[in-house]
Amino acid sequence: MRLVDTHCHLQAEPFAGDIAEVIAAAELAGVERILVPGWDEASSIAALALSDRFPRLAGVAVGVHPHAAAETEAAAWERISALAADPRVVAIGETGLDFDRMFSPPGAQLANLRRNLALALATGKPAILHCRSKAGARDAQDALIGELRAAGFGTRTASAAFGDRPPAVLHSVSGPVDYVEAALGLGCAVSISGLAFRRGEEATAESVRLVPPDRILVETDAPYLSPPGAPRRRNEPEWVRVTAGWVAERRGEDPDELGERLVANHDRTFARAAASAVTSAVT
Repeated sequence: MRLVDTHCHLQAEPFAGDIAEVIAAAELAGVERILVPGWDEASSIAALALSDRFPRLAGVAVGVHPHAAAETEAAAWERISALAADPRVVAIGETGLDFDRMFSPPGAQLANLRRNLALALATGKPAILHCRSKAGARDAQDALIGELRAAGFGTRTASAAFGDRPPAVLHSVSGPVDYVEAALGLGCAVSISGLAFRRGEEATAESVRLVPPDRILVETDAPYLSPPGAPRRRNEPEWVRVTAGWVAERRGEDPDELGERLVANHDRTFARAAASAVTSAVT
């Protein structure tokens, strides 16, 4: 089965000692595309440095996570915005809203999301969206949909920036089914991670069946969100195969046919991906 990992933090500290081996193991497992997103200025720069070191990575994303929203000053944001013009950058993010852990106040998170969405529209590079509410709540999901609409997603503004490509990706999707339906109505793609296996995330099993064939993606969010069978201490891109198998089963699709579609969807969503795919072993 051909595989992609559309969200893998390979620049994170847990991979510092053996990253070449981790990438090689992913390739052996069938992973052909790995996208490395940043979460603040330092991690965005580190993702670009990693792309230089391993040119066969599919690309990187730069942006500010909601956890880092309050601590990211205007000058740092300007530097991140400048990084977005780099051709190795294929997306903006990881950004979004997190009203669960609330490491940044809601106002700072909303302001940060708006500038990331504006950057995505200005560059034509899709936004990678994190969204979490407290257990049993949906305030972050509802706020995110409202912000997407207010920014012009789902309108001619987004069509002019992205053409027929998804303007945003619901990363590691979590939330009620109607939230996913609303995002799909705005043209978003949906990415499934190991989070789908956790208690309280049962809605994802229903949502995954609703995603159009050309907008379904999979990811690890490594080193986090290990699926069943993967080491709990550190998730790795090779384990995306577990999630992809689950997606195929829930959608009633042949795994090999889904694999072909995952690669095509990755390349369509992240326009540069095809030219820099992971296609051979790390040297």
